[in-house]
Amino acid sequence: MIARRTLIAAAAIAGVAPALAKPRAEIWKFDSLKRIGGLTPRIEGAPKLIDSPLGKAVLFDGVRDRLLIPRHPLAGTPRFTFEALFRPDGGAFEQRWFHLESGDGSASTAKDGQRMLFEIRTEGVEWWLDTFLLGPGYRAPLIDAAKRWPVGRWHHVAQSYDGRVYRAFVNGVEQARAELAFVPQAPGGASVGMRMNAVNPFNGAVRAAAFTRGVALEPRDYVLKLS
Repeated sequence: MIARRTLIAAAAIAGVAPALAKPRAEIWKFDSLKRIGGLTPRIEGAPKLIDSPLGKAVLFDGVRDRLLIPRHPLAGTPRFTFEALFRPDGGAFEQRWFHLESGDGSASTAKDGQRMLFEIRTEGVEWWLDTFLLGPGYRAPLIDAAKRWPVGRWHHVAQSYDGRVYRAFVNGVEQARAELAFVPQAPGGASVGMRMNAVNPFNGAVRAAAFTRGVALEPRDYVLKLS
């Protein structure tokens, strides 16, 4: 009887183990200009590798530097978490610094297409987050200018969608949210350092990005850490 109960318990544990497993994330480390996330970036301008407290990072000059990477890592997923570690260094008011776009980016405009963006707005020595989703039937910016952070420091940013609510975070603190009927996006590419159509360049550095498919992670479960 004991042996039978042991087998039943073991089978039950085995049955729930997959549900308890942590989802795997695709991680891009910006510690090389030759390979990022196993992909070869196209370099525009002269972004530079720098040392940081978090490891190697890529520095963008806020004028002409960017990296084009031939992959939209969140294409096809109905739920997601998109994280990044970055250091904004001030400069222009609008900076669109991490852009995932469906297609090849050649035909879309500001009002159509499918995209996910990390943007910032800066004023003096402060910045605040602006995230953005665009796709079939939805157009969702998340921004709260009252929630500001210091430039010149490393920060963790995240945006996620859980099947109903789209949320944005800085350093684990929720910045804004909106209910949204999200439709998964099509394959495409990424532009890091400015928007896909080469406007709104970023002045600062990027250390890493993480893309988790199928789940909206809570801050305690984020893949990337500041320390």
